[in-house]
Amino acid sequence: MSTHYYIYYRVADDDTETETRIRAMQARLACRSGVSGHLLKRRDDPHTWMEIYENVADSIDFEQQLARAVSEFDVDMFLADAGRRVIECFVGDVAPHPTSSCKAN
Repeated sequence: MSTHYYIYYRVADDDTETETRIRAMQARLACRSGVSGHLLKRRDDPHTWMEIYENVADSIDFEQQLARAVSEFDVDMFLADAGRRVIECFVGDVAPHPTSSCKAN
């Protein structure tokens, strides 16, 4: 069963430098772990961001690689609220997209 990671935090500035740094960290993490992430910004608060990593097979290795990448890219310096990143983990299979089983009429 796969583990899915949802990591949310507030950034000090919603700017290009911060986004570039986070996306570079995600790219490095993907190269090392084989898990690509998504970066989302909250609709009504663009300073709240979320990273999503789905279908992680080896949680122990992924968490080590994630901590390493966050440290290497000094992600905490871009965060508000004393650099707090909240990590939520869920298990289960991701349901297929509902339109994948729809037939064209």
